[in-house]
Amino acid sequence: MACKHIITIGRQFGSGGREIGEALAEKLGIKCYDKELISLAAKESGIDPEVFNNVDEKATNSLLYSLSMGLYSFGNNFTTGQLPVNDRLYLLQHKIVKRLASEGPCIIVGRCADFVLKDRDDVVNVYICADKDYRVKRAIENKGISESKAEQVVSKTDKSRANYYNFYSGRKWGLTENYDLCINRTKLSCEQVVNAIAGYIEAIE
Repeated sequence: MACKHIITIGRQFGSGGREIGEALAEKLGIKCYDKELISLAAKESGIDPEVFNNVDEKATNSLLYSLSMGLYSFGNNFTTGQLPVNDRLYLLQHKIVKRLASEGPCIIVGRCADFVLKDRDDVVNVYICADKDYRVKRAIENKGISESKAEQVVSKTDKSRANYYNFYSGRKWGLTENYDLCINRTKLSCEQVVNAIAGYIEAIE
């Protein structure tokens, strides 16, 4: 099927959001951007990708101060040199997400993309969640860590993503009203979730 929409995917840690995004992109014949956004931001800024990787989807408390002081705007000429690296990455990704959306249908995982693209009418916002036991099991399998460690990673990463989303968007992460489609994939395979999202998109197109 030919996709006419930009799809954003918010996801709980361990729910398989990236896997689902990549599989959906392949099915729809469009590109999926997740960690690629870090590489693009690093390329545009000249900053080591590893520096950005360490603060990806993590908020600071400095951006509101920077906004109030008028240190930059969201336009093409904003100044980021005085900002902490977290805020610099957010602003760069904000700019890149908008540019990618303007280039045509694609999938963007995380990075407040639903908020960044809120003024567009061709965006489908999806949220993927799963039961905690399911997500802990995936963390154990994918990272080769103990159950207690996996529980800590799941909780800590979810908290970090929530803080990031809540801070930069002013919305509440995981709140159903922020999304067009919310899926608990605990009992579903990746393929089933992909088919559900593709079916929704086909229905509205």
